[in-house]
Amino acid sequence: MDDFDRAILSRMQLNSRVTAETLSREVGLSPAACQKRLKRLRERGVIEREVAVLSPRAVDRGLTLIVAVTLETERPEALDAFKQRMRAAPEVMQCYYVTGDADFVLILTTRDMADYEAFTRRHFFAESNVSRFNTQVVMDRTKVSLAVPL
Repeated sequence: MDDFDRAILSRMQLNSRVTAETLSREVGLSPAACQKRLKRLRERGVIEREVAVLSPRAVDRGLTLIVAVTLETERPEALDAFKQRMRAAPEVMQCYYVTGDADFVLILTTRDMADYEAFTRRHFFAESNVSRFNTQVVMDRTKVSLAVPL
């Protein structure tokens, strides 16, 4: 990866819908060269996917929560089962298997607290391997990004 690739990736992280013409002006390459580099970066998995970032409030998901989950046991099959449940749960925006006091940290969004309680009943209480969870309610979205520093 060279400086042109890094410049392209930096710009794409801000707006993945930028045209090749605009991108070419910003990074100093021809539109065709930018398109070829983008294709290569996608094929190599450097660009995993391109998504739209939605406003949770605009789609009636006004509550964002950060939840630390501790499992009773960390057997590989128990970890894999929990990971699969979280991948399948539409409320879960991000799920991290972490070190420290908790086993997982989740970032999820719900309509309201009643919706979150229903989520906990389905995924934490029904799941016999969850020993405890700690919830933090997000008061303000100060910064929302998945951009990786280059």
